[in-house]
Amino acid sequence: MKVDAHITASGLAELTELARDREKSGYDGLWSTETSHDPFLPLVPVAEHTSRIEVGTAIAVAFARNPMSMAYTAHDLQTYTRGRFLLGLGSQVRPHIERRFGMPWSHPARRMREYVQALRAIWAGWDTGERLNFRGDFYSHTLMTPFFSPAPSPWGPPQVHLAAVGDQMTEVAGEVCDGLLPHPFTTERYLRERTLPTLQRGLDRAGRPLDDFSVGLSGIVVSGRTEEEMSAAIRGAREQIAFYGSTPSYHTVLELHGWQELGTELNRLSRSGDEDRWQKMGDLIDDDVLHTFAVVAEPDRIGPAVLARFGDVVDRFSFYAPYEHDPSLWQPAVDTLRNGS
Repeated sequence: MKVDAHITASGLAELTELARDREKSGYDGLWSTETSHDPFLPLVPVAEHTSRIEVGTAIAVAFARNPMSMAYTAHDLQTYTRGRFLLGLGSQVRPHIERRFGMPWSHPARRMREYVQALRAIWAGWDTGERLNFRGDFYSHTLMTPFFSPAPSPWGPPQVHLAAVGDQMTEVAGEVCDGLLPHPFTTERYLRERTLPTLQRGLDRAGRPLDDFSVGLSGIVVSGRTEEEMSAAIRGAREQIAFYGSTPSYHTVLELHGWQELGTELNRLSRSGDEDRWQKMGDLIDDDVLHTFAVVAEPDRIGPAVLARFGDVVDRFSFYAPYEHDPSLWQPAVDTLRNGS
């Protein structure tokens, strides 16, 4: 199992130090997010100061950009990293696409399928000289002259990984992408009973084997070296699970476990305006729910616990710890997961 980390630094010096440290510590990938910063810029210094570790976006908002602009950025990063770039895409939600980015929104799964197909057509034109003639329902790219064509990538096009929550987007990942990034608000049972069968339908539609596909999970983990650290970690995880559980579009996970009423109450509290609502929501996450969504163990037991739960389900794993912690806390788990035992 490959082990990934997320980029938490923002300054150039901090990024350089983080990149070198994570590669030295044995991590296989470093991923940036698109929240309050651009997802691509941090990857340049990270790539410059590493030689082995893969770098990727988890995620970049696809619909905030057209396929052509995304294709240029991804192609350049694939070249800069000498083939180590992973393009992780996500759709975001309608209000952000329309009101924050000022871009069109419609039929997200169909649009995403076409978006990735357009990317591949553009990259094929640059890498093989194939004439660009992509005509779809949402995107059309039919002009590419030599002056605007970058040199072919010696490493081929980057892999495309897709974040998905619902069934339709999960099927799209299987049809046209190289990897799936399930949402952290998931469980072992949901992955096995809902996500993987849905993914397989997409793979089957495209005639592709699961062996050539990657599933990378950012899983919620709870750990600490002292009782105080463990208590704070448990509290942070409860509140994060409650936050995700308040979102109606994620309630299919709760419903599978028979926790529909929990989702309804979390949603009600989240909209209540109560100043203490986030704490009260966290209080609703009992030990059964906590241990179903999160791997809870001492530092030297996190690795074996992750392997026991996800070892035959995911190919990549990163530690989602929604609380203050020392990144070295995960070192025993990194060593265990990379060795597979």
